Amino acid sequence: MADEIDELIEFLSDPKPQVQVAAVDIVRGLTGGEDGLRALTARADRALPALLRLLASAAGSGAGEAAADSLVNLSQDAALAARLVALGAVDAAMDVVAKRGGEEPALARSLVMLLVNLTHVASGVAALLQVGDEKVQGLYVAKLVRSFCRSSSDSEEQDTFEYVASILVNISKVEAGRRILMEPKRGLLKQIIRQFDSTNQLRKKGVAGTIRNCCFEADTQLQNLLSLAEYLWPALLLPVAGKKIYSEEDRLKMPLELSSALSHEREAVEDSEIRQQTLEAIYMIVLQDDGRRSFWSVNGPRILQVGYEDEEDPKVMEAYELIGSLLVGKGEGEQEQGEKPQ
Repeated sequence: MADEIDELIEFLSDPKPQVQVAAVDIVRGLTGGEDGLRALTARADRALPALLRLLASAAGSGAGEAAADSLVNLSQDAALAARLVALGAVDAAMDVVAKRGGEEPALARSLVMLLVNLTHVASGVAALLQVGDEKVQGLYVAKLVRSFCRSSSDSEEQDTFEYVASILVNISKVEAGRRILMEPKRGLLKQIIRQFDSTNQLRKKGVAGTIRNCCFEADTQLQNLLSLAEYLWPALLLPVAGKKIYSEEDRLKMPLELSSALSHEREAVEDSEIRQQTLEAIYMIVLQDDGRRSFWSVNGPRILQVGYEDEEDPKVMEAYELIGSLLVGKGEGEQEQGEKPQ
């Protein structure tokens, strides 16, 4: 078996395209099982570079997609992900997506999934953010966000860039990533927030996690966050507003985006993690004085009060209560100072 694996890896670099295609198809199959993964991992010093070369050179042959799928499976191992990053896998993936993603959406989808795995390791995040090169820093992220926001589909199988949502969560876990996403001139966070309306749960969950992570910067970036209030508050409050129709009195104290949505019954956001993440983001905003005033200006406390009545998940209820305890005793004066909704 060992000799067969070694020979198979050699075939990945065979000058005949048909041999390469046959070999990489077998490798893809091997990465779908533990024994195959173990055997290829033991030969990673030869297998990984060969697969990356195929990724870049096998345009239109089908070998590129098989190589990408193999790398996705192998990169679930953090040590292999780090080795791939060191071999330039982030640059290679972004280059192929840019050049062939439109013509080969299945290949692009696999490469986005590869980038998800690579950004689980610190070196992969740094490579995608292009840290250390001010001239291009954030360029890869901007390209991914643009593709993420321009391409969506009701059918998740056809949503080529849906996994960008998971990449955004990964990079927003570090300060450098949050800084790039929140830079006003780039306008990336605004684009991302607007994807919260998607019916695709992967996109929705990724957007919620990304917003929540960016709110860790609320103490220094609050004004940048509040400059997006028109989009930010609906994204954060509607998932935790419950299903009830709000009274006209309540809705008159809200901006149009919220009052319109809350004027009729809605389907609840079933994913409790999304509800918890949006509440955690709200908490970090209302820790700041201006954040609380903005929260009062959209009648946020009333929305949480009504939403809490429908909540059943203990962890989510605890998140509601944490915000409530923060607002106690600070509400009336700030409510008066809060800006009136437009």
